[in-house]
Amino acid sequence: MSIKVDPKQLALVRGLDDTRRALAAWQERPLAVLGPWFLGAVAIALALLGAVAAVAAASPPDPTRYAIPGLNVRADLGDYVHILIRNTLVLALHALACVAGFIAGSSLPLQAQYLSGLNRLVHERAGPLAMAFVAAATLFSLATQAYVLGGTASTLAAQLGVGLGGLLLSLLPHALPELTAVFLPLAAWLLLSREGRWNELLAATAVCVAVALPVLFATAAIELTVWPRLLAQLAWG
Repeated sequence: MSIKVDPKQLALVRGLDDTRRALAAWQERPLAVLGPWFLGAVAIALALLGAVAAVAAASPPDPTRYAIPGLNVRADLGDYVHILIRNTLVLALHALACVAGFIAGSSLPLQAQYLSGLNRLVHERAGPLAMAFVAAATLFSLATQAYVLGGTASTLAAQLGVGLGGLLLSLLPHALPELTAVFLPLAAWLLLSREGRWNELLAATAVCVAVALPVLFATAAIELTVWPRLLAQLAWG
C-alpha cells in the first residue's frame, strides 16, 4: 500500500528542520554569521544615506514648516510610538522579503518535485518570479525612502538655517544604527541567496528581527532626545 505524501506538509517539515539546524549551528559561531550580515547592512545604510544627500542637494526646499519633537514642540510617548511603528514597518518589509526568499528558493522547489503537469510548472517558475518581485519591491522601497528623506532634509536644513552637511551628520547617531537594523534582513537575504542557502532564510529572518528590534527601541529614544539637542547646537550655536 502506497502512502500519499502532501508536498506542502513535507515542505513545512523540511523547512522547520532546516531552520532548527541553522539556528543550532549559528549559536556556535554567532559573530561569524552576523558579522557579514552586519557589514552588508551598514553598506546598504550608507548607500541610502548617500542617495538621501544627493536628493537633498538637488531638491529645492519646501515652504512647509516641520514640527520637530524635542526641538520646537514637546516630545511625548506618542512621538516615540510613531517612530517605532514607522521603523518596524520597514523592518517587517525586509523580513518578509527574507521569508519570501525562503518560500521561493526552498519550499516551492521541494513541492514541485512531487507534482506534475501545470501544477509542477507553476511551482518551478514561481520561485524566480517571486524573487524578481521581491527585488523590485525592495528597490522601490529604497528609492522611495531616498526621495522622501532627501526632500525632507533639504526643507529642514533651510528651515533651521543650517548647512546640509551638518544636518546629515547630526542624523548619524540614530540614523546609521537604525538603518543598519532595518536592513539586516535584506543583507542576510542577499548574502545567503547568493550562496544558494535558501533553506536558511527562515532562520535568518528570526535572528535578524530579534537583533534589530532592541536597536530600534534605542534609536527611537536617541531621535527624540539627542538629535534635537544636536539640531539646536547647529541652529542656535
